Amino acid sequence: MDKKIKVIPCSGIGKVFGLLARESVLKTVLELCPEKSETICLAYIVSGDEAVNEKIAKTRCITVDGCPKMCASKNVALAGGIVIEEIKVLDTVKEHKGKNFGSATHLDADGEVVVNEIAEKIAIIINEIN
Repeated sequence: MDKKIKVIPCSGIGKVFGLLARESVLKTVLELCPEKSETICLAYIVSGDEAVNEKIAKTRCITVDGCPKMCASKNVALAGGIVIEEIKVLDTVKEHKGKNFGSATHLDADGEVVVNEIAEKIAIIINEIN
């Protein structure tokens, strides 16, 4: 089993919640836990990319979904990944009612706050495991 935990966001193209998911994951794997985690593009998983699916199979994964459809979580599980935690962006967003997070392509200051909160949650999970 690969020791690095895979942290996989939804694609969420066209939605600010998808951007929040992706930015949270990037902050985690590039800044907070680079030695313990990495990310994989959900599109490769969904399209059945053989090399990616081999990399994810039987590997511990944290998914970050921007909406209730939970596409990242469902597709990681279908590809054989072991989903150890499902992070829902909306759970964090609910704590910031009335705030403007930005758009599908740009985060405002409130969006950055949410990204940092979600990334910290992910990092705590990763550090508890490793």
